[in-house]
Amino acid sequence: MALPIESEPIPLEVDANGVVRVGGTRITLDTIVAAFSQGATAEEITHQYPSLHLADVYAVIAYYLRQREAVESYLQHRQKDADNIRKQNESRFDPNGVRDRLLGRESMTNS
Repeated sequence: MALPIESEPIPLEVDANGVVRVGGTRITLDTIVAAFSQGATAEEITHQYPSLHLADVYAVIAYYLRQREAVESYLQHRQKDADNIRKQNESRFDPNGVRDRLLGRESMTNS
């Protein structure tokens, strides 16, 4: 009996916002790489994210290990984007004193 040897597509998709997601789920490549980098096994990752299939997680980890430089570059770009968005939000909505303002509002509604 011959064992079928075939390559399968990597279960990664780019959404409309340019975010790479795994196997048709909402789980990002960033999430898998971060968990793996922190020492989680593929089994632990699928336990934490039940919408993932074990084979897909292994495939994504293999892709990461083979394309580490490209994936790290993508992750750095994503982090820069996140930092820029955070800065924009902070400039529009001053985070200082939020707790005091919310407590002030709460005391006004309870009066």
